[in-house]
Amino acid sequence: MPQSAADLLADELKRASRIVVFTGAGISTESGIPDFRSPGGVWSKMKPIYFQEFVGSEAKRREAWTRVFSGAAGWTGKEPNRGHEAVARLVASGKCPAVITQNVDNLHQASGVPERNVIELHGNASYATCLECGLRHELADLRVVFEGGVIPTCRDCGGLVKSATISFGQQMPEEPMMRAEGETQLCDLFLVVGSSLVVTPAALFPVKAKQNGSRLAILNRDPTPMDEIADLVLNEEIGPTLTAAMRGLN
Repeated sequence: MPQSAADLLADELKRASRIVVFTGAGISTESGIPDFRSPGGVWSKMKPIYFQEFVGSEAKRREAWTRVFSGAAGWTGKEPNRGHEAVARLVASGKCPAVITQNVDNLHQASGVPERNVIELHGNASYATCLECGLRHELADLRVVFEGGVIPTCRDCGGLVKSATISFGQQMPEEPMMRAEGETQLCDLFLVVGSSLVVTPAALFPVKAKQNGSRLAILNRDPTPMDEIADLVLNEEIGPTLTAAMRGLN
């Protein structure tokens, strides 16, 4: 009798001793968060504001903050789904010291994954930071300022404040990239969940894991460019498959 997709994934999880989970937009679609590039996704509804535009134009900064507080991108205010909860259980098992994510929705932390175990390559949409000094600013505080007609600036240094996401044209954050590189080199199973693996440099981590001797498993609704080098490819629904695989692990 052929094994189910969940059984095959459970076998990979059982044999591994150090797992990296790498997540993309697909894990959050079951929470009602649209992905970026599909028809009906975020970028089909509104044009991204590039980092240089934000820095150089007051009008673009006002537009960006209007989007943040209107929830136009749909990145915040959602609840974790079964996929996030299964990843959190995998982290709690002690086998998975790191979740590398391309997502900015904070749902891994909301599902119970400790902050220290989440490596955010593209930032986080649930708060803001100063582009000059790096001070964290809470969105609730900035909303009061913006609703008063003022574009937020840093309360300490007066620098430009921006949501803590990495915009197009903005330099990738050095510390998360270094942490992701280190965890990729140490793992013996690199598990991709819900990523199309087309956005570089993030999409290069599965390649690096394979080059370092790790097994590679990909759970994604659609095929990816990395399928040909993977040890296991599952084009299945993420929440049900991960949940069942975790039952097989216990």
